[in-house]
Amino acid sequence: MSQQLQVNGIGKSVNASTIAEILQEEGVDDNAPFLAVALNGSVIPRRDWDAVQLSSGDSVEIVKPVSGG
Repeated sequence: MSQQLQVNGIGKSVNASTIAEILQEEGVDDNAPFLAVALNGSVIPRRDWDAVQLSSGDSVEIVKPVSGG
């Protein structure tokens, strides 16, 4: 079932129901070092990404390092 989320400030319709699934939909390697995810302003520990459920209207921030200067 599709739901509306804010992902890094952009409104999107997604099929994901967990943080792990939204990372997959966004093409983010969930094994990457220094990757952080916040749900509605709270950082979610990596160990909980498979369990934390998303709800329509949630705000997800995916933070990862970018190379360059």
